[in-house]
Amino acid sequence: MGGDGIDGSASMTYGSPMSYAAAGVDVAAGEAAVRAISERVARTFGPEVLGGLGGFASLYALPRDRWREPVLVTSTDGVGTKSQIARATGRFDTIGIDLVAMCVDDIVCQGAVPLLFLDYIAVSQLDPAQVREIVEGIASGCEKAGCALVGGEMAEHPGVMEPGDFDLAGFALGIVERDEILGAELVEDGDVLVGLVSPGLRSNGYSLAREALLKRDGRRLDGPAWPGAASSLADVLLDPSVIYAPGVLAVLGAEGGKERGIHALAHVTGGGLPSNLARVLPPWSRAVVDVGSWQIPRIFAEVRSAGAVPDGEMLSVFNLGIGMVAITASAGVGRVIATLGAMGYEALEIGRIERAIPDQQGAAVSFTGHLCWPT
Repeated sequence: MGGDGIDGSASMTYGSPMSYAAAGVDVAAGEAAVRAISERVARTFGPEVLGGLGGFASLYALPRDRWREPVLVTSTDGVGTKSQIARATGRFDTIGIDLVAMCVDDIVCQGAVPLLFLDYIAVSQLDPAQVREIVEGIASGCEKAGCALVGGEMAEHPGVMEPGDFDLAGFALGIVERDEILGAELVEDGDVLVGLVSPGLRSNGYSLAREALLKRDGRRLDGPAWPGAASSLADVLLDPSVIYAPGVLAVLGAEGGKERGIHALAHVTGGGLPSNLARVLPPWSRAVVDVGSWQIPRIFAEVRSAGAVPDGEMLSVFNLGIGMVAITASAGVGRVIATLGAMGYEALEIGRIERAIPDQQGAAVSFTGHLCWPT
């Protein structure tokens, strides 16, 4: 009987032998990248992490004496087209922090403590130095958030991704007591909106920012961020996201139980204040935000000017200087702001919760005052 043998001898007539490396995937480079990051990643481990890197899965032991009725909380996210700024500048040390922030600040909105983090890095061709820089940023973010970087995946996609391109995804797992979950059901009439300040774009709106600043206005990343600025445009656009979880958890720990000052939290990401605040409002309520109560960072004014972006569009895309909003009992506002301040987070009152008028159509979030654009 004819046919190919198991060694494929009859079919190996198409040319020189092929290899995985020749097809664009370098297994040796992947192993080198893992070795390069192992020590840095291990510094995020606590006693709950069992084993090290290199297994097929990671092990995490929950402290049995710490939780009464634990609920697991999960989130996944990326850094969007902020990665294109990193690629264009060859600077990869901050976007890992952004990746962690986008995930852990989502789960803390439920009142959860971040426990562990995993990452997924897809590249056109693996560069161990580039990956090491990215993962060092992720590890730094995990240390800030107080969670362990227990594992991840590096994948090469030659022929699918452009040379030099990459993408990131992160996965966070947290835990909260069932009777301490935050959310819309705790919000009360008269609650105060406490805004946690963000100095920059975090990881949202970069497609519009890039289009306005780099394409339409022709600005250079290595040029000043604006006339007279001491920092380059790249410096400002790559400013890492503030990780709010430690400050929020400090407030929740200080208040304790259902007497906590914070009733709900909104992480201000894509969709800006209107979309994200609406996600944590009960149906009877509306949030009234005084947009003149905080200072908008200069970079947002530059995007607005360069792209002739209407104010309403700016509000619905960017955080405009408020990266998280804590819906807070009016009696607890002072304690919340003071505790956040002691942790190094600038926070201030930016609005209130009130009852919506029955049978009257209206947005869940309304705005008063005037946006104060810096010049």
